[in-house]
Amino acid sequence: MDLLIKEETLKRAEMTAEELVIEIAVHLYDTERLSMGQARNLAQLDQLSFQKELAKRNVFIKYEVEDLQIDLENLKEFNKRKSS
Repeated sequence: MDLLIKEETLKRAEMTAEELVIEIAVHLYDTERLSMGQARNLAQLDQLSFQKELAKRNVFIKYEVEDLQIDLENLKEFNKRKSS
């Protein structure tokens, strides 16, 4: 299903179609309906650009304790391989 937004609606909102898609993607990420990767793909932005859009809107990156633990394990594994 394609979503059509009338040009008149975009003009009233003072947004381009691309800006609206970014707004939707940020909202869906913030409400945990989409992952970071899914939201940035929807917005058609690379990782850094999407994170900048989040920052503009004071939306924080979702980073849980479990994510930290995984990152630490990956870092340990990386260091083991590097020193071998």
